Order: sequence, then C-alpha cells, then structure tokens
Amino acid sequence: MEVRVRVFRFNPEIDRKPRYDVFTVEAEPMDRVLDLLEYIRGDIDGTLSFRRSCGHGICGSDAMRINGRNMLACKALVKNFETNEITVEPLLGLPVLKDLIVDMEPFFEHYRSVLPYLINDEPLPEDGRERLQSPAERERFDDTTKCILCAACTTSCPSFWADGRYVGPAAIVNAHRFIFDSRDRAAAERLEILNQQMGVWRCRTAFNCTEACPREIKITQAIAEVKRAIQTGRLD
Repeated sequence: MEVRVRVFRFNPEIDRKPRYDVFTVEAEPMDRVLDLLEYIRGDIDGTLSFRRSCGHGICGSDAMRINGRNMLACKALVKNFETNEITVEPLLGLPVLKDLIVDMEPFFEHYRSVLPYLINDEPLPEDGRERLQSPAERERFDDTTKCILCAACTTSCPSFWADGRYVGPAAIVNAHRFIFDSRDRAAAERLEILNQQMGVWRCRTAFNCTEACPREIKITQAIAEVKRAIQTGRLD
C-alpha cells in the first residue's frame, strides 16, 4: 500500500519558517511510523532529523506528534490509522532544534526540580542489606515507576502549552514515585516544591496526559493523589 507521509521540516540555521514535505512510500500494515521515517532518511532525504534509540517503546526518545496525537513512532503502526496520509510533527511546547527534534532541556529541568531519586540518610539495617518493604508498600507507587521520560504527557498538556514554567505531568509522576515510597524520607520537601504556583495546582484535569502516555500510566490519578497529600498531609 502507498502511504503519504507529511513531515514537519524546520532548520533554524537556514529556514525563516517551517514547512511540510510530503513523501510517498510503500508500506505494510504492520510497519511502524518509525520504519517510514527511517526509510525516508535512508533512501530519499538524508537531511531529515529525528531522535530514536531502542525502537521498542522503552527509551522514549522517538516521541512525536502523529496525526495530531502524541505517541512513540516505534509503537504507531500504519494499520492503526484510518487514512493513508500520516502527518508527523515535533512535540508541542518545546523549542524545535531541527525538524522533529525538540530541545528537551526545559522538560528535564522540571524533572530534576522534584528530586527524582531516593533520599534516606538513616543508617542501613543492621544486616547491611537493603531497606525492605512489603508487597503492598511497593504496589503503592508501582504505576508511576513505568515512566520512560518521553515527554508525551507534558507536551500534550494545555497548562504546559500556556506556560512552560509549569512543572508538568511527567515531573509530578516522578515525584509521586518517591513521595509514596515507604523507604524515602523527602516526601515533605517534594510536596512543598509541588505546592508552588507552577506546581501541581496548575493541572486542570484535562486527562490529555493520561491519554498520551505510551506506558498507560494513570497520570491524572497520580496528580490527584499528590494534590490530596498536600491538602491532608497524609500519604495513605
């Protein structure tokens, strides 16, 4: 089958404004959008720029906007689109470096701001081994451990589009992962960070983030749980 791939193009070094290039390629129903982009770059236009790494939905590097929705190009199959025209664009809300590549530094700056790592200065158990937790304690934050930092959720958020200073869903998800970890001792510090003007209260519960997540994390629920923890001071 023939597929028309309409690709956003912009090189700030030479272009005054963005454009769209259209490529007609032969594709199989089980081909991925990533396969089409690889073919275009390898056989038609070697100047096309995009990120990819593992190609299996784990690294998150090939997140982009495909037919108006954020998704991973390696998980987007040709057969899942109702049309033979596929439009590929960079994620919204982040500066475009070239073509489908965006500057991820603002995203990672927000991520780093919530202290996304285990903090516990207490002495280790007497046996010198790991700090134990029950299956129920582990289950409490299991869902938010699935984040691959692809930015699909944050760049689908209207609040982030409106103001890039908003910490965004991905940062809140990664804060949640440690706030509710029974081994961590910095929940209060993270909650204070997220209780600021550009923190968790900027969320308008649009559910765009949950719909965009390629790992099917219940992001809106996690954000609500963080809000409740701030309001009640409780982590149950």
